Amino acid sequence: MRNFSMGMLLLAALLAGSACEKRSYGKIYDRELLSSMPECMKLSLFPPDESMERELKQLYAFEENCPYRLEVSYKNGIHCNSTQNVERKVNSNFPSAYLRMDLYKGVKLLYSYYRDLDAPPDEDDVADAMTSLKEDLSSE
Repeated sequence: MRNFSMGMLLLAALLAGSACEKRSYGKIYDRELLSSMPECMKLSLFPPDESMERELKQLYAFEENCPYRLEVSYKNGIHCNSTQNVERKVNSNFPSAYLRMDLYKGVKLLYSYYRDLDAPPDEDDVADAMTSLKEDLSSE
């Protein structure tokens, strides 16, 4: 019984530490993407934002007639509803925004990038995301 209690305490600590933490990650869903990098990408941005679109187009030469589509989405003003982190919510900055980039060919998801943010995404966040995308797809 003691081992069970210790296990439950450890699990609770892990869950409390992971809920709504700031993090970023990229995930490759199609390994073939690594052997044949897309030669082009079409941009899809939601919600529309002129400054973010301008920054993305400075970082990559998007092509309208390309089978690969980079869907960039973001949201501001989000709130963590986890009750496990009440003390941490009061004493620290929880993410209030996110930035997501998904690469598709047709309807097939090939790659995904996600990052929690403390503020609305800016040019540096977009540049970091594009750098991660390029590095992830050119590695391994």
